[in-house]
Amino acid sequence: MAVPGRTHRPTPGQTVGPFFAYGVEYPKMHEVVFPHSPGAIVLGGTITDGAGNAIPDAFVEIFGADADGTVPRARGAFRRDDHTFTGFGRAFTNDDGHYEFWTRQPGSVGGRPAFFAAIVFARGLPDKLHTRIYLPGDEVALAADPLLSSLDEDERATLIATRTPDGGLRHDIRLQGEKETVFLAF
Repeated sequence: MAVPGRTHRPTPGQTVGPFFAYGVEYPKMHEVVFPHSPGAIVLGGTITDGAGNAIPDAFVEIFGADADGTVPRARGAFRRDDHTFTGFGRAFTNDDGHYEFWTRQPGSVGGRPAFFAAIVFARGLPDKLHTRIYLPGDEVALAADPLLSSLDEDERATLIATRTPDGGLRHDIRLQGEKETVFLAF
């Protein structure tokens, strides 16, 4: 039997409308680990538009390895039990454009520098934006990373978090304009 040829073009992405929280929110979604558990840190930042204005109605999803570099395979990211590390979290921005996760600092996977995979959703975006949030510190590993080494210094800086005084991580995401975060074609 012959397979018919494609007769329709792909449908374009749609913007995330004013009701995107409906159906994606669930309890403790920003708690990748139980707050204040051993090894727990806060990863947070602000999402801004091209003019530097905070985006109060976006959301971010992250996925990262455990502290030992193990990539989580457990099911149940939507059912938090305060014990299982699933590596996945979702956080909405507040009125000031701030997002925040309780998570663990990911370990290196396959000798590459540790990072969180991140996806940003916001009104006005025709498709979600993929990026990475690298951990600061290991300059040799960061310099050897294929993605980071393909970028100039200013672009690389948009992908590397900064350490907060309490040991957490801060990573601001700028959707366009000067110092725009590097986003990945996916």
